[in-house]
Amino acid sequence: MESVTLNNGVEMPVLGFGVYQVPPEETEEAVTNALAAGYRSLDTAAAYRNEDAVGQAVQKSGIARSELFITTKLWIQDNGEATTTRAFETSLQNLGTEYVDLYLIHQPFGDVYGEWRVMEQLLSDGAARSIGVSNFTPDRLVDLILHHDVVPAVNQIETNPFYQRAVENQLMTERGVRHESWAPFAEGKNNLFSDPTLSAIGGVHGKSVAQVVLRWLIQRGIVVIPKSVRPDRMAENFDVFDFELSPQEMASIADLDTGTSQFFDHRDPEAAARLSGMRLD
Repeated sequence: MESVTLNNGVEMPVLGFGVYQVPPEETEEAVTNALAAGYRSLDTAAAYRNEDAVGQAVQKSGIARSELFITTKLWIQDNGEATTTRAFETSLQNLGTEYVDLYLIHQPFGDVYGEWRVMEQLLSDGAARSIGVSNFTPDRLVDLILHHDVVPAVNQIETNPFYQRAVENQLMTERGVRHESWAPFAEGKNNLFSDPTLSAIGGVHGKSVAQVVLRWLIQRGIVVIPKSVRPDRMAENFDVFDFELSPQEMASIADLDTGTSQFFDHRDPEAAARLSGMRLD
């Protein structure tokens, strides 16, 4: 498995397995199958409500904890300094682990300053090997960097052929923040899996559209966490290290960019209000 080095020296697999929208009752089996397929990076979140199932699969796998890279995320806290530690400890308990490899602020709302101060301490204590953010727009990311000691190791944002985030990618590269993609397949929107450009490139390499998309992201230096509950798809998604896209193919995919989210814009006031109103308790 190829890896990237985060800004604090921690190695992170460039390809992981995500469990967003995997029902809790199906998560343990899905993670078990993903580990059997070779995945060693797992991405979950408190908001997914399946951390405990991820932990159960890990514990039953027999794989040494040191061989795994586990990411989870902190949901919106209105009083970050008072509640973040408790939320983190709940995640550790659910996962059945003494530490996480990456802890992310899930959304750029609520008391993110208070959350980050606590997360900096978790990093210092070794409870989190690295800390980062998710869904932070460039302005919010730079603001966080400028007012704190620790630069986020990762910013996990929607990134797919229809929303490529080139400007954000350049900014993160300049600031030492690793770009990580969620929704690499745009959940199939815009008929991604039958797109003529992606299909033609896949035909040249004997690969599926999904494999082309994952390879395109990896060649951009972007960490990616595809999700599937089907073992055959898990294996297919994992099989992307034996071919390379040409500069011309990369350019053809670049032309697919619409510059628009396939889901919602985190700068939208309605989106901010909706997400901030979601509570896990």
